[in-house]
Amino acid sequence: MSQVPAELKYTPSHEWVRFEADGLVTVGVTDHAQQSLGDIVFLELPEAGRVLAAEEACAVIESVKAASDIYAPLAGEVLAVNQTVLDAPESVNADAYAAWLFKLRPTGVTPQLLDAAAYQTAIAEE
Repeated sequence: MSQVPAELKYTPSHEWVRFEADGLVTVGVTDHAQQSLGDIVFLELPEAGRVLAAEEACAVIESVKAASDIYAPLAGEVLAVNQTVLDAPESVNADAYAAWLFKLRPTGVTPQLLDAAAYQTAIAEE
């Protein structure tokens, strides 16, 4: 059973979103996503300064089984990427919620994100 922390928001494409006190948004992939992918061996993340549209494919996560796109959960400017996960992509397998991928300064309207209960329902139906 995948972990789904109640304090986070989620996308149907398996990204998690944490709204920070300073107005930034931290983004990662869910525990369900890393379990489905298997052993993660490579990450390609957006560069700091890149402006993303909501739901834009902006990163790639590769495992021994497959490569998948990672989508921006909302529009914004990338302010930081997690160098630790670039250097050790397997850290996403160890703790998907500690291994954040990038931080955004949101712009525009925030799209509807799933709460933990709705995300659990969505992954149960897969």
